[in-house]
Amino acid sequence: MDPTEFPDTQKTVKDLLRMTFRSHSKLLMTGAAGGLGQAMRPRLQQNCDVLRLSDISPMAAAQTGEEVVPADLSDFEAVKALVAGCEAIVHFGGVSTEQAWAPILQANIIGAYNLYEAARLHGVKRVIFASSNHVMGFYRQSDVVDALSPPRPDGFYGLSKAFGEDISRLYFDRYGIETACVRIGSSFPEPRDRRMLATWLSYDDLHRLITACLTTPVLGHSIIYGTSDNSVSWYDNHLAKHIGYRPLDSSDVFREAVYARTPEPDLTDPAVLYQGGGFVKIGPL
Repeated sequence: MDPTEFPDTQKTVKDLLRMTFRSHSKLLMTGAAGGLGQAMRPRLQQNCDVLRLSDISPMAAAQTGEEVVPADLSDFEAVKALVAGCEAIVHFGGVSTEQAWAPILQANIIGAYNLYEAARLHGVKRVIFASSNHVMGFYRQSDVVDALSPPRPDGFYGLSKAFGEDISRLYFDRYGIETACVRIGSSFPEPRDRRMLATWLSYDDLHRLITACLTTPVLGHSIIYGTSDNSVSWYDNHLAKHIGYRPLDSSDVFREAVYARTPEPDLTDPAVLYQGGGFVKIGPL
């Protein structure tokens, strides 16, 4: 069958990929004051009747269909109250850059435990855990990794995300809490450098990925790399086909501009050789 003979059918398929429906009554999104939280806030309103937003930092006032609940992830009682009444969690909260061990321990290690234990106590059965490409940062840029590749974190931040993936595995095996560990690449309005041509994830594709994780019938415990449909990629998502994520955007449209404004890479620089980029050279802090 020649698809060009059925243009309306092709348009319908593309439109279906863009569709979002209200799959949950109440969703919790942590990290609402951060960059990704702010980008996803209006988008995730389409996925639920009520979107509960939380962060330790100031957030914009609640709009219709929203609840704003400040909370410190390292405070178990606060997290337990935060999770109450929610059907699923999109967990962006915590430290999102390489820092000293102490703040990462509180927000990303203790915070991850508090979130999953609160989810267990309240019967939450699905979590979208914002992991990171920095779990795999010490693989070379000439390597292609998948969900079975052993973690090689590039710092304390990547290490904390590897811990989050492990605790989510424990809570799935022991308590049946499904989790998508989304190893987010670089989610910005556009790629900032040549490395991001491989790791870039558009905001719209991130929302498509979260929607797929929230709505796939059986999620289990899954690892999926969060990138757009970039021609250059270090990630193989063949083990996450059951999630149904199909990106529609690509870094390719930015390639010429990125090359024009960035220098030739220094192939002796670890930030150029390794997938983690500059993170492999930070620290100890």
